[in-house]
Amino acid sequence: MRAVTKAMSKFRLAVVQLQVSSAKADNLSRVRRLVKEAAGQGSEVVLLPECFNSPYGTSFFSTYAEKIPGESTQVLSEVASENKLYLVGGSIPEEDGGRLYNSCAVFGPDGEMIVKHQKIHLFDIDVPGKIRFQESETLSPGNRLSTFDTPFCKVGVGICYDMRFAELAQLYSRKGCQLLVYPGAFNMTTGPAHWELLQRGRAVDNQVYVATASPARDEAASYVAWGHSTVVNPWGEVIAKAGPEETIVYADIDLQYLADIRQQIPITSQRRDDLYTVTSVQEGSG
Repeated sequence: MRAVTKAMSKFRLAVVQLQVSSAKADNLSRVRRLVKEAAGQGSEVVLLPECFNSPYGTSFFSTYAEKIPGESTQVLSEVASENKLYLVGGSIPEEDGGRLYNSCAVFGPDGEMIVKHQKIHLFDIDVPGKIRFQESETLSPGNRLSTFDTPFCKVGVGICYDMRFAELAQLYSRKGCQLLVYPGAFNMTTGPAHWELLQRGRAVDNQVYVATASPARDEAASYVAWGHSTVVNPWGEVIAKAGPEETIVYADIDLQYLADIRQQIPITSQRRDDLYTVTSVQEGSG
């Protein structure tokens, strides 16, 4: 029994930094190939980037939007089943009830969808002289927290801008998550400034692993992603990091190491719930 427990305390995570094109079929074909490659390297959980099946931008969301289940999620289901792994399907533009969402579907090794996360915080920013972007011009926000269980640990899901909100990560941690995943597409302004910083902050604050998956950089795109998909450990150390190009990065997630960190610096038991607390209004996962 101890041997089984020890084996389950470690698993391999793969982060696919996909070169996204305007051809949906090509994007889906690349997903099949790269996830199969990751499985061949022993990966048991694979993370795809935000908007992996379409260019990122408000002008593209309605054109590429699909229902879930639909074409792209059918491919994800098949890929998860064929490779017998957990597949966090980055995100796609989703049409649901006449509205558009930025949505992440997660599939288990049997090919069944186990959770769908609709991006909670929409990316509406205006940095004078650098970037203005308003997701709310076309997208609606999701209203639920999203977690899923694996034989290894519980995982919390956010999408890109969700990572800036420390309360969400704290709620996931308090719900028992030991890994937080954020498919994201930070740009050439916010990427170098905050991409790694935010991941390390979320990891240290909550003593969890944090993984992010960006599209590969395309200098010719209307929205240029920063790239640099990353995995950070509970001590705040970067343990895997991509450059700007299409690639797969791997990280061996060690849950015993996480437990040791939490024992050494026991912030969870030292919180002053008599003075402050972060609570979830919308309970449940979806």
